[in-house]
Amino acid sequence: MSRIETPADLARLRDQAVARRNSRGTWVAVCAGTGCRAYGAEALAESLEKEVEKRGLGKKIGVRKTGCHGFCERGPLVVVQPSDVCYLGAQPKNVPAIVDKLEGKDAALDKLLYVDAENGKPLARLDEIPFYKHQQRVVLGDNVHIDASDILDYIAVGGYAALAKALSGMTPEEVLQEVKEAKLRGRGGGGFPAGRKWETTRKAPGEPKYVIVNADEGDPGAYMDRSILEGNPHGVLEGLILGAYAIGAGEGFIYVRQEYPLAREHAQKALDQAREYGLLGENILGSGFSFDVKIHRGAGAFVSGESSALMSAIEGHVGEPRPKYIHTSEKGVWGKPSCLNNVETWANVPHIINRGAEWFTGMGTEGSKGTKIFSLVGKVNNTGLVEVPMGITLRDIIFKIGGGVPGGKKFKAVQTGGPSGGVIPESMLDLPVDFDELTRVGSMMGSGGMIVMDENTCMVDTARYYMSFLAHESCGKCVPCREGTRQMLRILDRIVAGEGKEEDLAVLEELGDFMEDASLCALGQSAPFPVLSTLKYFRGEYEEHIREKRCRAGVCTPLIAYDIDQETCGKCGACLRACPVAAVDQSADKVFTILQEKCIKCGACFTACPEKFSAVIKVPAYAIGKPSAGNPPPAGKQV
Repeated sequence: MSRIETPADLARLRDQAVARRNSRGTWVAVCAGTGCRAYGAEALAESLEKEVEKRGLGKKIGVRKTGCHGFCERGPLVVVQPSDVCYLGAQPKNVPAIVDKLEGKDAALDKLLYVDAENGKPLARLDEIPFYKHQQRVVLGDNVHIDASDILDYIAVGGYAALAKALSGMTPEEVLQEVKEAKLRGRGGGGFPAGRKWETTRKAPGEPKYVIVNADEGDPGAYMDRSILEGNPHGVLEGLILGAYAIGAGEGFIYVRQEYPLAREHAQKALDQAREYGLLGENILGSGFSFDVKIHRGAGAFVSGESSALMSAIEGHVGEPRPKYIHTSEKGVWGKPSCLNNVETWANVPHIINRGAEWFTGMGTEGSKGTKIFSLVGKVNNTGLVEVPMGITLRDIIFKIGGGVPGGKKFKAVQTGGPSGGVIPESMLDLPVDFDELTRVGSMMGSGGMIVMDENTCMVDTARYYMSFLAHESCGKCVPCREGTRQMLRILDRIVAGEGKEEDLAVLEELGDFMEDASLCALGQSAPFPVLSTLKYFRGEYEEHIREKRCRAGVCTPLIAYDIDQETCGKCGACLRACPVAAVDQSADKVFTILQEKCIKCGACFTACPEKFSAVIKVPAYAIGKPSAGNPPPAGKQV
């Protein structure tokens, strides 16, 4: 291994890396991101390597462990290149058949192919599968082509070309101007223009200056930044170096959650390899520019993802937000100018420098350019990471890419922006997804969480769930957030327990407005969004909980009871056997009833009842015995 001293050295190394890749005609890419590893991807890759060697095919076929391919619902994923044939849910037992196919032999592999839901036809290629077909994978595109632990793989696909271009032919001001003209907005939540933030840090008095990667991704259900850092750490590092060059920073940090061991491991390998090749450290590519990076492990607090709290943690203090009248871009780490962007934002920078601002602004909407990665999860058929151009509609993401709602259920709502995001109803499915439109309807882009909900979701309980998370994660430094989240949670707890009052709704709205205006940081300011948005679009459900003591989704346990419909009961006894507290009573002639005084409402009987009978039903709690005064039971027995 020799140090790269000039852009010409990098070009020669790239030629060697490409030749190494091309020496084998076929590569088998095994997704080895965290999700697929949980499904056994490492054992699968090892089996493939052994089978290839056993057959003496090592010079023709290579096996590469890559980062996340995105289609997490169907892992482990295997993609054969250059044909781009994709196998889903592959296991070591399938390896002989896969290698047979690679040798041109007949092999029964249709069961590993994606099957089109409309016509039942198996689809082999990535660009045929709806999940991938409707995406535009700029940042995630290289994940399937590179081994994240091998810098030569990244260099072979064009890695560090943007850095060489900038250091050899662009001034720092020109790099900064290119990012400004691209109108890149931060992908971490607020959507602040990256170029403006860079410029503020560059012009701020004080030395040294710092650049920081925020990989403290704490949103439930979100794992975009983790997957980028796991699958293409050099792409993030190259973007960070370019930012440091434009800003005039000599040192940087990658702040990674402690709970992301694979991301930390790959990031550290990337730093070590970049230093060894001279792409990090002193006099990078002979340009006279020097820059180095350290990894800081986060302690796991959700609030530490906020910029000033994160910088306090880097300094060794408790991760608590600071007042915002002083911007971190001017006084951040140790009081010095500091520029922080999230993983996805930095990963976009090399593409902008390589292809130009005009290319980047050719994607997206007027106010939101480029692509955005979302973690599409919840009640949707195809879950995983999706990268789409800004401006695509919610309907296209959920139904074209996500394949719609499973089990024939009806779509109800989607929450965007993580636990502090708002809930968007079905009537807004054609809303274009960008920073401004989501904010306009009471939600936000956030880091990119997108949770789909079906008709069996209770919106009051959903708001309560997120408020419980936010109240727990509040650092407690400011009164509006500390007390506001707790008080909101107390009110929501009362409502789902059937103890709500009419005036509670006005109090929730008043609290939410106050928290938005008065909280210290973005966590507190956005914490009311789940409550305020569900009140706005699903107020009827709150009123049913309060006035009728009824949860139409049958989710809020205090408001429901389980009963057995004697007309449909098949007398199979499944409910009796499933009940953990002997609350199902059997009479001499096999008539089954539920003893309400013993029932703990665990739902075991409901789950155990065969679908052909569906005799165990959820009913309003007050429908068992006498209805509450002033609350007549709704029409129909089942919730």
